[in-house]
Amino acid sequence: MGSGTLDAILGPAGVAALDSVIESAPAPAAKGAHVHAAGLELRTMEGLKMEPISWLWEGWLAKGKFHLIAGAPEAGKTTIGLSMVATITSGNRWPDGAQAKVGNCLIWTSEDGLADTIMPRLQAMGADLKRVHYVEGKREADGKKRPFDPARDMPDLAKAVAGIPGGIDFLMLDPVVAAVGAKTNSHNNAETRNALQPVLDFAECANCAVLGVTHFTKGTAGKDPVERVTGSIAFGALARIVMIAAKNESSDSDAPRILVRAKSNIGTSSGGFGYDVVAGPLYERPDIIATRVEWQGPVEGSARALLAEAESDSETSGGMSKMEQAHQFLQATLAIGERPQKEIEADAKQVGIAEKTLRRAAKEVVAKRKGGTTGGWFWSLKNQGFEVGLPGSIPNQEAIFGFSEPGQVQ
Repeated sequence: MGSGTLDAILGPAGVAALDSVIESAPAPAAKGAHVHAAGLELRTMEGLKMEPISWLWEGWLAKGKFHLIAGAPEAGKTTIGLSMVATITSGNRWPDGAQAKVGNCLIWTSEDGLADTIMPRLQAMGADLKRVHYVEGKREADGKKRPFDPARDMPDLAKAVAGIPGGIDFLMLDPVVAAVGAKTNSHNNAETRNALQPVLDFAECANCAVLGVTHFTKGTAGKDPVERVTGSIAFGALARIVMIAAKNESSDSDAPRILVRAKSNIGTSSGGFGYDVVAGPLYERPDIIATRVEWQGPVEGSARALLAEAESDSETSGGMSKMEQAHQFLQATLAIGERPQKEIEADAKQVGIAEKTLRRAAKEVVAKRKGGTTGGWFWSLKNQGFEVGLPGSIPNQEAIFGFSEPGQVQ
């Protein structure tokens, strides 16, 4: 039918009305999608292209995702975060031996000095400082500068990092609770979720892994590790991976501290690695002492079980640590004088004190002597001294130091 025929049938007004209907019709939807009358666009999975997770550290750090690291004070949480920065910027190896891909990192912290704490730690762990960026502040439209506020400045931060060549691969927020703002009730689930949304949006927009540093709530030992995170459960719920750092007080482990994976929505949620936090002077600046992470071997098991073991000596049902129990036991059992070491160890075992715990406590309070050339070891309290003159006694430096070798208990 030609246009002349259509004009003749509809008339000028009818043609104009038809043109209006055609122009207002929604654009054709993409494959697998359709537009609802309310303007909402709905899709089917048919038109979606699957993508693999982009890992910085497989199983532990994923680009575009929000992560948490939590733990008690002095567990080394911030130092672990900086260790991750050093590994990424230098292309070094992760604790499991995997090679890291070189990338850029961004740091915001309100708890530690950049020049006297953060930079020395990064230097000690071999970071490429040219690839480490930090958030200094926000300049307003009137030219005035103010401190960066994660609670309201994340959208602007996303725009800023877009100008970094190669973008950024990792952002550390320390502490993450600052991202919810002072006016937000961080113990309220709904408020915390809304406040953290800009952080999640930043991770996706910048395609980087975001690590928030936070603490444990006091008095929560033995509970589910994710529930122990300070504040609303929303912190742990929104994080795709939750890591826990803890001092290891277990008598049956050689690792001074452990990093465990308490939750993962995108992989395995168990296992971890032993580590220690050590301090020493910088090679370039011997006058500056900095801490660094020294990684040890893997640890196996669930986070709850590993933490229960790690904290078993630090918190007990009676309110006394196992180290304190061992000290008390030694004071009581040696109050009347020296005794053979083997007898003391056997008695300690009977009351539930592990051998390693006993020996650690003994380093502080016990003096010992060798009972002749073929005899066993005898223990006494350091403030009691030795009964010099007993047949077969061999007084030596242990009367002063308490051990045949400094730091060693037989």
